[in-house]
Amino acid sequence: MKLKQKEITLTGPTGTVTIKRNSHGIPEISGSTFADLAYGTGWVHANDRQLQVLLTRILVQGRAAELLAGEEELIQIDTYMRRMNFLPDPEKVAAKLKPNVREQLHSYAEGFNKYLSENKPIPEFRLLGYHPEPLALKDVLVIAKIMCLIGLADAQGNMEKLLVQMIQNDVDEKRLRELFPYLKEKIDRDLIKKVILEPPLVPGVQWLSRVPYMIASNNWVISGKRSKSGKPMLCNDPHLEVNRIPSIWQEIVLRLPDDDILGVSLPGVPGVIIGRSRNLAWGVTFAFMDMIDYRIEQCQGGKYRRGNSWKPFTTREEKILVKKGKPITVTVYENEHGILEGDPNNEGYYLAMSWSAAGDCGTGDFNGLLQLPTAKTVKEAMVFLKMVDAGAWNFVVADSGGNIGYQMTGRLFNRPKGVSGLIPLPGWESRYNNRGFVRKDLLPSLYNPKEGFIATSNQDLNRLGKANPINLPMAPYRSDRIAQLLKQKKKCDVEDMKGIQGDLYSLQAEKLMKVITPLLPDSKNGNILKAWDCQYKPDSRGATLFEAVYHSLLKVVFGDNGLGRSVISYLLEETGIFNDYYGNFDTILLKSKSAWFNGKKEVLFKRAIEEGLRCKAKPYGKTRKVMISHLLFGGKLPRFLGFDYGPISLPGSRATIPQGQIFKSAGRTTTFSPGYRIITDMESNEIHTNIAGGPSDRRFSKWYLSDIKNWLSGSYKILK
Repeated sequence: MKLKQKEITLTGPTGTVTIKRNSHGIPEISGSTFADLAYGTGWVHANDRQLQVLLTRILVQGRAAELLAGEEELIQIDTYMRRMNFLPDPEKVAAKLKPNVREQLHSYAEGFNKYLSENKPIPEFRLLGYHPEPLALKDVLVIAKIMCLIGLADAQGNMEKLLVQMIQNDVDEKRLRELFPYLKEKIDRDLIKKVILEPPLVPGVQWLSRVPYMIASNNWVISGKRSKSGKPMLCNDPHLEVNRIPSIWQEIVLRLPDDDILGVSLPGVPGVIIGRSRNLAWGVTFAFMDMIDYRIEQCQGGKYRRGNSWKPFTTREEKILVKKGKPITVTVYENEHGILEGDPNNEGYYLAMSWSAAGDCGTGDFNGLLQLPTAKTVKEAMVFLKMVDAGAWNFVVADSGGNIGYQMTGRLFNRPKGVSGLIPLPGWESRYNNRGFVRKDLLPSLYNPKEGFIATSNQDLNRLGKANPINLPMAPYRSDRIAQLLKQKKKCDVEDMKGIQGDLYSLQAEKLMKVITPLLPDSKNGNILKAWDCQYKPDSRGATLFEAVYHSLLKVVFGDNGLGRSVISYLLEETGIFNDYYGNFDTILLKSKSAWFNGKKEVLFKRAIEEGLRCKAKPYGKTRKVMISHLLFGGKLPRFLGFDYGPISLPGSRATIPQGQIFKSAGRTTTFSPGYRIITDMESNEIHTNIAGGPSDRRFSKWYLSDIKNWLSGSYKILK
């Protein structure tokens, strides 16, 4: 039995569950309890997104080389997953689940397994010779948890490693502190220069893109005094990798006898991650909380130094099975500061990485988020959100009673005074050790602000709390632009919000053009750039030239004048690091004086402008082509078979509200862009949405890419 056009009836844990597709192909699941809805959601995910769920599980388990193919890149992924050991204590985490939440998780797995037991594995798995095992509770727990690290918290760690490399490359302290304004500690250059940096902890290989993760996002909420309806409105557009099929999200409608819950689910876990009930709406962005700490460990003979003595690491042997190959054994070394990046049997100084969500963590995410739809008010919702531990998120919420709010979630290290978390400190100095975790009531939050709106876009929100969880925020251009547009209108409606979600004006470009314009030559390209309106429209030649000049500025100011041009080129072209933290570099470019200029700002800028204007002034859209590729077969099959889609032109840039970033990671093209858009007015029980894909991951389903044209054109459908 599969979900096609006819309604399907199942026997859930407490009653009858009915499932049907609406006119958009989106599954609508009806039941009398949340447990029944979870059962139906599990069944739907096995029907529509089996490839996504089980491929993610294989990767997270570190069994890809065993079950899929004995390829070197899969061995790298398995090694990384085994080293990280994302859920070291599943029994401990499960034991802390609220009874009703545990029931939902069990019901979800039962519904998923019900489908597996009655249907053959999907063709992709049969082709690979993979016979899926039943989905277990621990699988659901770990799929949710990995989304909290990959592409998010690990990006923070990569930037901190870049800081180490800069110190080792003799970038002076004044320049470092300008680039990292939250850096507080005294820099022990001699010690940091001794650190042996291993290859990147997160392997930048193509298979890792199969794991779901958000990268950046926008969300905002306005009070009734700013809306035409007189009720709050909420908008959200999570930015993630959009050049993949299926989309990370699956839209879903859950119906209870006295409520309807509309939004998106994450295949692999129950519940609605972004959406609304009749009483409450919620949206999420990544908070850029620093959940990663590095310590320097002096090692020899498999041990680490503490005072004048040497202590043995705790070791863990991980055996990686390889399809048609010999097994590989990996030894993982750990101590109280986390996982060692190196072999302590080879004498030297290595980094140990600690993730604040590593152990005894993850229960709160389910206890909070699966109970969120039961909240009737923003204040009740904020109580549930404070339970969330592993995920560092910015939630905005609105209720039908007229209230709006914001709450940051996540587990933050309680660092000693004067410790920023940005730089690795000696592990043998106990004075640097963390003192547990920061109380949740100290994290940034906001309730019914007098401005009548709240907007987040991964910017610095430390001012809204008593703790300082953010030391490497994204630039505030997007949230500033959202605020600017909201203030321009006395009253907003859904159409106004659609315009904001599609706005292509860049405040970054506006600010930098004030510096660049006086230095532009009277040439063809110079005049095109002078006339540019700071809009990243597909036919704009000015946008193309600005991007060329901007990249040249980075290479001249930070490359030729400090880090080396090859380093800057690598950051821009082969990693996502710069795409997260470009605001740190912009802060310096916008200064009148900086140690990075050596007193020659105008000379450096003119040189960069001359280089940048040498490029051909193509329409911006022609520089933005990207394929949307199938999760497993992307780029491997003839295009006429239709597994891949495109090429498409991705709108926007790093600083526009719809962030449109295209870059390479280890040779693979990837993206930051809004994969899902939602707008809702609490006056009615409906949402306006579009998504980068469709409900199903089955290539020959009519719902494979059924919403892609809406997503590309900025058109919205209505769910209610």
